[in-house]
Amino acid sequence: MNNNGEQLQNEKNKMPNNLTSFQFDIKLNDRIRQNGHNPLLIWITGLSGSGKSTLANTIEQRLFKQGIKTMILDGDNIRNGLNKNLGFSTEDRSENIRRIAETAKLFLESGTVVIASFISPLITDRANVKSIVGSSFYFEIFMDTSLETCEARDPKGLYQKARTGEIKNFTGISSPYETPINPDFIFNSEENTSNQQIDLLIKKLTKLITTNE
Repeated sequence: MNNNGEQLQNEKNKMPNNLTSFQFDIKLNDRIRQNGHNPLLIWITGLSGSGKSTLANTIEQRLFKQGIKTMILDGDNIRNGLNKNLGFSTEDRSENIRRIAETAKLFLESGTVVIASFISPLITDRANVKSIVGSSFYFEIFMDTSLETCEARDPKGLYQKARTGEIKNFTGISSPYETPINPDFIFNSEENTSNQQIDLLIKKLTKLITTNE
């Protein structure tokens, strides 16, 4: 993944004219050699209640057992900290995703595999994430779970509040969700083949993460 390491470093060096990026001696390729695996951003998108966090947790457990350095970034956790000053307008949602992408990029520079679980309803926002971290570091998973199933689950009672107007701009109810056009993996949590899907997904991810050295 030497070329990818150079790509991420080149993106990092693109600074505004009044800023200068200090060139540290330890590079991403050094971290890749030390870690024994490549970095990757695994971006899980889908409606609230589609199973994003559950899948993120399962992926991390499976990769962690392989000795891979991982970090989960999850919607509620990020909004309770880094992005607690943002609301749910279209502009704030885009800024929320942009900050998450920049945070993920920092973890990628450390050689970590990042698992990001966010509704991220807009195609343009997800494309921006891919642009920020670099296409070769981005793996998109679409949780293909119907609105009816998500609403029936409603683990946090959010859909009920959205239906009564208590929550505004709620994805799937009063705010749109744009289905990914060409995701890297489609996960259907409504089928009874979840274990087979997970095995196939982990096989794909392991192939991307494993170094050729």
